[in-house]
Amino acid sequence: MVCYVLSMTKTYSGFIAIIGPTNAGKSTLINQIMGRKVSIVSHKVQTTRTRLRAVKMVGARQLIFVDTPGVFKPKRRLDRAMVGAAMDATADADAILLLVDATHGITDTIRDLVARVREHKNLFVALNKVDAVKKPDLLPIVDELSRMADFREIFMISALKNDGIKQMLDALASVMPESPYLFDAADATDVPDLLYLAELTREKIYKYVHAELPYHINVVTERVETADDGVLEIYQKIAVQNEAHKKIVIGRGGAQLKQIGTAARHDIQDQWGVNARLHLFVRVEPNWEETAENYTDQGLEFK
Repeated sequence: MVCYVLSMTKTYSGFIAIIGPTNAGKSTLINQIMGRKVSIVSHKVQTTRTRLRAVKMVGARQLIFVDTPGVFKPKRRLDRAMVGAAMDATADADAILLLVDATHGITDTIRDLVARVREHKNLFVALNKVDAVKKPDLLPIVDELSRMADFREIFMISALKNDGIKQMLDALASVMPESPYLFDAADATDVPDLLYLAELTREKIYKYVHAELPYHINVVTERVETADDGVLEIYQKIAVQNEAHKKIVIGRGGAQLKQIGTAARHDIQDQWGVNARLHLFVRVEPNWEETAENYTDQGLEFK
């Protein structure tokens, strides 16, 4: 008689909401955790608009990170949706990771965020950009944070340099609940392909277009086709509020738009490993920021 022994390995899976002020480094952190670009990065604030999920395996434990837009004082309908997405992510999270920019210290936004989530049983802090601050100046920040809430742990990290990330992941993994895997047991994200393509182009607009204009721009991937020669043909709309903005994006003789398109195309090819042709069309849509249809593909809800 042959006996079969079934292996009953325990599995763990849970959600971790990453929250923090704008430009604290949330997108840089999630990209570092995933080992590739999944969220666009810019030195300008309010870059992240969508709420994305990134699945990271740490041993037999599945960490589902929810990267949220930065928290700031909302003014427009888009702003309200972005801040709402950030706070909604904490509602059912198994752990909350508050990201604090060490170069800015404890701001009113940080105090407000802590007040909102301080009762959560698995509350962590990642003090980011510590490489840019002298060690004696970090101690008062840590001291004040420790008095604000009962944090499980305060991590000292540099998301950009990948310092302190492994220890942070191990600690977060330790509080994940026993559960079947909620996603496939592999590192992955849930960013739709069309949105991902649009985000790569929007990142380049943030890089090359200055002043306040980037906050009044939206990129939509309208369609993707494969040409007979196997090249990916990508058609995107860049929505701006007025003719003046359109002229800025296009630039003299189309130079600005060409620069944006070339950089975005190279990034798309590098990230996806394909040959691509990127077709950009700039259109004036004065009320795009108040139109819900421009955000349904970005995971945002409107109130």
